[in-house]
Amino acid sequence: MLYPSSHEDTFTRDHLPPAEQWPTLLPPPRGLSYPQRLNAADALLDAHVRAGKGHRIALRGAGLVWTYAQLLEQVDRIAHVIRNDWQLPTGSRVLLRGANHPMLAACWLAVVKSGCVAVTTMPLLRERELGVIADKAQVNAALCDALLLTAWQAVVQERGQRGLPCPTLGYGTDSATGLESAMARHSAPFTAADTVQDDVALIAFTSGTTGMPKGTMHFHRDLLLIADVLSHHLLAPTADDVFIGTPPLAFTFGLGGLLVFPMRVGASAVLEPQWSPESLLQGLADHRASICFTAPTFYRKMAPLAQPKALARLRHAVSSGEMLPADTRAQWQEATGLELTECLGSTEMLHAFIGCKPGQVRPGATGQVVHGYEACILDDAGQRLRAGQIGRLAVRGPTGCRYLSDARQTSYVQHGWNLTGDAYRMDDDGYFWYQSRTDDMIISAGYNIAGPEVEDVLLTHPAVADCGVVGAPDAERGQVVMAFVVLRSPLQPDDDLATQLQQWIKQNLAPYKYPRKVRFVPDLPRTENAKLQRFVLRQWAQQA
Repeated sequence: MLYPSSHEDTFTRDHLPPAEQWPTLLPPPRGLSYPQRLNAADALLDAHVRAGKGHRIALRGAGLVWTYAQLLEQVDRIAHVIRNDWQLPTGSRVLLRGANHPMLAACWLAVVKSGCVAVTTMPLLRERELGVIADKAQVNAALCDALLLTAWQAVVQERGQRGLPCPTLGYGTDSATGLESAMARHSAPFTAADTVQDDVALIAFTSGTTGMPKGTMHFHRDLLLIADVLSHHLLAPTADDVFIGTPPLAFTFGLGGLLVFPMRVGASAVLEPQWSPESLLQGLADHRASICFTAPTFYRKMAPLAQPKALARLRHAVSSGEMLPADTRAQWQEATGLELTECLGSTEMLHAFIGCKPGQVRPGATGQVVHGYEACILDDAGQRLRAGQIGRLAVRGPTGCRYLSDARQTSYVQHGWNLTGDAYRMDDDGYFWYQSRTDDMIISAGYNIAGPEVEDVLLTHPAVADCGVVGAPDAERGQVVMAFVVLRSPLQPDDDLATQLQQWIKQNLAPYKYPRKVRFVPDLPRTENAKLQRFVLRQWAQQA
């Protein structure tokens, strides 16, 4: 049963899936409860200042160092812009666009504190992708890194022509029309909006296997739950910890690991727009970081460069975003003496639900179910399978999938369980062993990529008559995007044309979606009713 929403704009509450399509939600573990009136930003930020901890460092990065009190001042100024300058009612959707940076974190906190709903987007997304998200979430306004305004302004202009105004401010500029200028007009504290615990605070988008993004809706309560359940039991952070890592705040993995988890305990986080393996290692040493979040690809590249003495304070190295190869785990432990902490999560569940603590690792296994969650293996009929049998990974817990107006809700949630799209087996000791994806999602270096979305763009190139896109095995990235392309007659395949097609994708989609492998073929395998046989393409990719 939901509490009556406090939102003046009821779009998100109105577009939750019907209650009968929700997964079974488990009560929080014993000892955890949340008040009816709850604002997650207030709990993550204001509460520490009220407790006399405003002097502690909250965020570092991009040349900035902000204490909790200084961060609160920035957040309150932005919240005044949202509610007083823009006159947005609570429940309005505010799109956020930017690389990791203390200012992006302040914008996210301000949106949530103001009672609006944060719509997080990847900085690499192009106009086409941003427009779909803006329409699906019916975005009312946006806060954007000034360096990334161009693609978004094109969306704003197109929406304006349809009578859908979307006020936008860029940050990171001294322009009189920028966010910082608007913030300077406000100095009074901002009282957190009186939201209820199950008001929607976040819409996080995940790629669908068809290429149509799915908006996942999460409550104020959920944002605290992932810290109080997963982070508390897997990482046991304290106020003295320093969090660092690569995942964007637009990913729920990054939002949790680099903002919610540290701020829940009054710790600090390092937010930089871009890391390389070399600079992340330097950052770990310079900031004396104790908890790191990144993908297996980074750990694999950092291992031969790591100096254990420089990482003396590092106590948790968390790997997620893609399956962790056993050799990467071994290389990292040999180089640093530290076991990797692997996690499996999903945007639908908000964060991780399977993981392993150091000392409890079983090489090759993803881990065991996180305290407060349940997981099992189901067959196609929804029946539990015995230990050792391969089937669909099913999870339930205090968080769960709630898509924004999406028929795919009934595919992800079945029999009360969240079905992640992964094939697993579970052993007699409750360890889960990854086998494969059960859908057509390509997971490359931690990024989820839908093959049909790449196909749609390839087909707009004048040289392409037909195409199919799947994931090909790759030692470094786990998988890479591979495109099988049929050319229009009389064109002949060559390396230059392959490069042109790769650039075409980079121009129209986020660059990480481009096909690193392009193979020209005379025709594609299709059924009698013209359905593309992706399993054949995957066999070709394996052989390649």
